[in-house]
Amino acid sequence: MSDIPPDLTWERAAPPDATGPGPWIELAFGPGDDGEAPVYIRETSDPSIVVITNRRKWDAFVLGVQAGEFDHFVEGLEDVKDATATTAPETKGIGPDGA
Repeated sequence: MSDIPPDLTWERAAPPDATGPGPWIELAFGPGDDGEAPVYIRETSDPSIVVITNRRKWDAFVLGVQAGEFDHFVEGLEDVKDATATTAPETKGIGPDGA
């Protein structure tokens, strides 16, 4: 994990009323504001494993989620759809600057 800066601010992606340890996904945005700035992703159940991508790819992923491009992954999982419909906050953007 030597590539991971020790001073990152991790943001937990969990419903506002969530309790307990998760597991949840956590994100941290590295320095920089261009498309190549690093984005770090980990799961709370094993924070030693960190996936690194860049801001350009992260933004494309978020736009795809907002456009419903990944909805087919949860087809048939009614509990997930019901939970998302009742607990997901309105998406205004995900990132250090809200974009």
